[in-house]
Amino acid sequence: MKRTLQTAGELISIESALPWVDDLIEEATAGELDSWNFGAPTVAVRVDSTSRAFDRVTWEPLTRGAWKSRVGVVIEDVCSSGFDLQVRVGGDLPEFSFRWRPALRGQAAALLLRSRFILLARAVLIQYPALWRAGLRGRAPLHAPVCTAGDLQPMLAGPAGVGKTTLLTRELASGGHAISDNICVSDGTTAWGLVEPMRVEGAAGRSMPHGRAERPMERRATAMIPDLVVALRRGSASVPTVGRCDTATVARSLVTGTYMAGELRRFWGFAATIAAGTEVGPAHPPVERIAEILAFRLPCAEIVLSRQPGAGLGQLLNRLEAIA
Repeated sequence: MKRTLQTAGELISIESALPWVDDLIEEATAGELDSWNFGAPTVAVRVDSTSRAFDRVTWEPLTRGAWKSRVGVVIEDVCSSGFDLQVRVGGDLPEFSFRWRPALRGQAAALLLRSRFILLARAVLIQYPALWRAGLRGRAPLHAPVCTAGDLQPMLAGPAGVGKTTLLTRELASGGHAISDNICVSDGTTAWGLVEPMRVEGAAGRSMPHGRAERPMERRATAMIPDLVVALRRGSASVPTVGRCDTATVARSLVTGTYMAGELRRFWGFAATIAAGTEVGPAHPPVERIAEILAFRLPCAEIVLSRQPGAGLGQLLNRLEAIA
């Protein structure tokens, strides 16, 4: 059965012949499958039932474990996920076909390192194809969610673990909206959220690293236009501080937070291999350029968070307005 998912500004057509992959996709999309089923898909994902290798007899070697032809590329064990991938870009709809063909080491990792495998499989099967397709539009992935905070729609920059999810959770609990927990794509004006479950402390869902568990995001918005960029830092004081910030610091926070993000660590090689094999799409998304556009176009602020959770994001930004 074909399903659709709107994520990262793309509409993905998803078809799987493996029931356990169906379950993985259902969990990974946090109740968003078919929620926005309109328009023509912009990328197709298919998981085959066969474990045979993709035919590459007439294909040209590209690099270790990858081959190319006029219209596509084949990658063995893509991103060490256990799936082989064939990408075809010759028609109007880019097609990502996967086959589960893990080596013994990959099978063991899927069983023993379950949380790690789940996150990696989600990324390879759903998230990376959407992010790659977004790159054809000149958009770049950023480790920077956007949410509502009173009358503002701030984009939150900073490395993983700094406290973005804590602030988002409090805003959502107060009736706010957000586009994602971690990753978005942006063209410098609009930000589109990458669909995935939230990972928070004390949730009742699947256990994840760093003592967190998953739950669906309530009041998710497909896209937002940020009107402020906030660089977050973790401080050692007992109270948070907030103030204006220069554009170069905020742009650097967007870029460094994105490249430090574990969710995107394998994406750069994924996108580059497809670009090298198909000559379609950028060899590297314009992360720095988009970050600079956002930082120079929008007001910039910095919040240094306290040791323990304190004031919410809306309260902190109200202080900023009072300062201004």
